[in-house]
Amino acid sequence: MEKTTGFITETDCYLFGEGTHYEIYEKLGAHPMARNGKKGVYFAVWAPHAVSVSVTGEFNGWSEDSHPMTPIGTSGIHELFTSDAKPGGLYKYVITTQTGNKLYKSDPYASWAELRPGTASRICPASSFRWKDDHWMEKREKSQMTQAPLSIYEIHLGSWRKKGEESLNYRELAVELASYIKEMGYTHVELMGLLEYPFDGSWGYQVTGYFAPTSRYGTPDDFKYFVDYMHRKGIGVILDWVPAHFPRDAHGLADFDGSPLYEYADPRKGEHPDWGTKIFDYGKHEVSNFLIASALFWVEKFHVDGLRVDAVASMLYLDYGKQDGQWVANQYGGHENLEAIEFFRHLNSIMGKRNPGAMVIAEESTAWPKVTDEAKNGGLGFTFKWNMGWMHDFLEYMKLDPYFRKFNHNKMTFGMTYACSENFILVLSHDEVVHLKCSMLNKMPGYPADKFANLKTAYTFMMGHPGKKLLFMGQEFGQLREWSEERELDWFLLKEPLHKDLQNYFRDLLHLYKKYPAFYGRDYDWNGFEWINCDDADRSIFSFVRKSPTRRNNLLFICNFTPVERSDYRVGVPKKGNYTLLLDNDHGLLEKKEQKVFTAEKKDCDGRSYSFAYPLPPYGTAIFKY
Repeated sequence: MEKTTGFITETDCYLFGEGTHYEIYEKLGAHPMARNGKKGVYFAVWAPHAVSVSVTGEFNGWSEDSHPMTPIGTSGIHELFTSDAKPGGLYKYVITTQTGNKLYKSDPYASWAELRPGTASRICPASSFRWKDDHWMEKREKSQMTQAPLSIYEIHLGSWRKKGEESLNYRELAVELASYIKEMGYTHVELMGLLEYPFDGSWGYQVTGYFAPTSRYGTPDDFKYFVDYMHRKGIGVILDWVPAHFPRDAHGLADFDGSPLYEYADPRKGEHPDWGTKIFDYGKHEVSNFLIASALFWVEKFHVDGLRVDAVASMLYLDYGKQDGQWVANQYGGHENLEAIEFFRHLNSIMGKRNPGAMVIAEESTAWPKVTDEAKNGGLGFTFKWNMGWMHDFLEYMKLDPYFRKFNHNKMTFGMTYACSENFILVLSHDEVVHLKCSMLNKMPGYPADKFANLKTAYTFMMGHPGKKLLFMGQEFGQLREWSEERELDWFLLKEPLHKDLQNYFRDLLHLYKKYPAFYGRDYDWNGFEWINCDDADRSIFSFVRKSPTRRNNLLFICNFTPVERSDYRVGVPKKGNYTLLLDNDHGLLEKKEQKVFTAEKKDCDGRSYSFAYPLPPYGTAIFKY
């Protein structure tokens, strides 16, 4: 056994202590390399309160003390090079605490992990993967995502499709998923919790491996293949990323070196009572460095196009989910977590500088101001924010019996009062179809045929409303059951005409969305949207226009949210001229020869000088271009 120093330099230690060593994962963790002519593995771990640390693993028969590590000055980092260890082998750190206890911990910086229920880290061989997505990456760097189409398919990889009882692996998923996404017309896929995690039922939101794609579906190079394949098919990849909290599992980050290290020491700041998890100490430079390096790692080493940051509100508020006495105020007596605010500004600014075109998306459920504004303007610097307020109002309206919708008309119009205050994404995510909330289809009122008609109208309104789009898997074809991570989606439903028709209709909406910039080019411009009639509560009909950035191919939307036919319906329009019907709820996307043209006549309606008559069917939807 050989020991060495010098791989981690004084500069490394200084930058890590300052919280600005953005490639710290290249130094900490387990790295196969040659030293003094011998092949082996270099191990390094941060454990400043440990009395001693050693490496145990398959290579030494899981001996506790045969491979002790050497502390590097006062950095808190311990290191070891040994030619005994080999790539692919399992290992852990044995940490002797100041009370004399011995903790077996997996490696916080491991880039590969043992398949659950095992909890060891695995020495990852040097990557042999060769990227072929240069065209995509060059295009991404120049992209202005706020003005581009963004329609996201949110997916749990293990339960999208299975072969028998087994999940597909990363390479199988790449081929099948890309084919489906291309056919449907989504622009991006968002992967639920993929960073290594021990418990399937957490869906990946209680992370133990912030640098390791879960081994459930293959190796790190297999996941690189997945991303590369998606890019070559013109599909973006977004990862869910969880810096809000981490689980208490004995092998994980909790009390890592025998004392609170990654978490706040004060349990009033360092624990989530509702979730039974630990909260990261964002004020500790080495901890914020760990998280920011993790975010950069996925974008830079795995070419991921964006991160959706989970549970942002729980990080911003010190009293989130806590009763009086369970939290402690900041230095000004307020409930804002000033360290988390600074963490987000640091994360988003460095991401923007190093990776132009990469997105950082906030799942933030409150009215915190300027989430997507720049730090210099007092903002947090995110690219996009999930619009949870719109989602809540929209679903509350859609669940109502059509008779009662006229009394709740404002639920569908209120979202436009703040639609441009942030760069919003309209989301109907996995959170809305679990825990007895029903699938999207079963939220809808009425008999089965009514449910499908309701959902078509709902999706049309959503696609027309300003903001980027996200829909959870299965809801595009009317999944009946709530989602469960234990089984695949109910693909057999597509043999039923109503389900197939809904899937075809949503596919048509997605393809139309990508084709016409009026859908997305002015999402955050107040002048890009205009109500035609937002006051037709008695009939529960909404009409509005989306304006194209080029002023050509503007779009007019009509959505009827009752089962009542309006054969005498007339709609006011912004100008005289022709209005071409592109899509309706009976036919979906119309072929050019099927498209009807309506000519506006000088007749007052909806406060406009020009209008035309259009026979509006029950739950009728119509999109016209003009």
